[in-house]
Amino acid sequence: MVSELETYSTIALYSAMIVYSIAFVFYAVDLANRSGDAAVAGAARAGSARADETRLAAGASGASGGVATLTRTTAPVQQAPQPKRSRSLRIGFSLTVLGFAIHLAATILRGIGAGRVPWANMYEFALTATCAIVLIFLVVQFFVDLRFLGTLVTGMTVLFLGISKVNFYVEIVPLQPALDSYWLVIHILVAVLAVGFLTLSFGLSILQLLQTKREAAAEGEQGALRFLATLPSAVRLEDIAYRLAIIGFVFWTFTLIAGSIWAEAAWSRYWGWDVKEVWTFVIWVLYAGFIHARATRGWRGTRSAWLNVIAYAAVIFNFTIVNVFFKGLHAYSGL
Repeated sequence: MVSELETYSTIALYSAMIVYSIAFVFYAVDLANRSGDAAVAGAARAGSARADETRLAAGASGASGGVATLTRTTAPVQQAPQPKRSRSLRIGFSLTVLGFAIHLAATILRGIGAGRVPWANMYEFALTATCAIVLIFLVVQFFVDLRFLGTLVTGMTVLFLGISKVNFYVEIVPLQPALDSYWLVIHILVAVLAVGFLTLSFGLSILQLLQTKREAAAEGEQGALRFLATLPSAVRLEDIAYRLAIIGFVFWTFTLIAGSIWAEAAWSRYWGWDVKEVWTFVIWVLYAGFIHARATRGWRGTRSAWLNVIAYAAVIFNFTIVNVFFKGLHAYSGL
C-alpha cells in the first residue's frame, strides 16, 4: 500500500511539473506580447511627438509672415493600446491552478503513505515548500495582481522539484526520534509559509532592479526590457516587495522561536550554535536589516533591493549547501 501511494505521488509530481512547464511557456508568451505592446506604444508616442513638431513649425512660419506650405500631411497617430487581459496570461494562470491541485495531491499522497506530515527530509520539504510558494502566489492575486511573476514562480517550482527529485529523493522511512514531535508540524509549517512570501518578495526585487535600469535608460536603449513598461514602476514594485518581506519575516521569526522551543524539548537547551541554528539566525538578521534599511530613507531603491536578493540567496544556501554538506543535530536531509 505504501509503495503504491508513493508511486501515485511520483506520477502526480511529474504531472504537476509538466503542467507548470506549459504554464511557464504561456507566461513567457505574455511577456513577449507585453514587449510588442510597449514597442507599439513607444512608436505611437514618437509619432505624436513628430506631429506636434510639424504643427509648431507651421505655426512659427505663419507667425513670421511667411507662407507655410505643407507638401506632406502627417498620418493620424495611432493611440497607444490600452491595457488588456492577455489570453496567454489567463491560460498560464489557469494552468498554474491546475498544476497546484496536482502538486497538492502529490504532497498529500506522500503524507498518507508515510503516515505523517510530509516534511521530514529535504525531498519532502522541497515538495511542501514549492507547493506553499504556488499557493501563496495564487492567494495573493485576491489582493494585488502579481500574475506577471508567473514565469518566475512556475520556473522556480519546476527547477526545484526537478532538482529535489533527482538529488534529494529518498524512500519513505520512519521519523527520527527528535522529529517525532508536534513541533515538527508547527516549526516547518511556519517555515514553508515564510519561504513562500519571501520568494515572491525576491521576485519583485529582481523586477525592481530591472525596472530601475529601464527607467534610467533612454527610449531607444531599452532593448529586451521593453516589457517592463507594462509592469508597475520601480517604486511600486519595491513597496509590494517590502510588504511581502515583512509577512515572511514574521513567519521566519516564529520559525526561529518554534525551533528554539523544540530544541529545548529534544535536547534540553534552547540554543546550541548548531550550524543550522546559526544560518536560520543569519537569515533572520539579513531580513531584519532589509526591513530596517527600507524603512530608512537613505536605503530605499536598488540598495535595499540587493539586500533582499542577498537575504533570499541565504535562504537557498541554508536549504541546499548547509543541509547537504554541513553536519550537525539538524542533519535531517535523509541522504
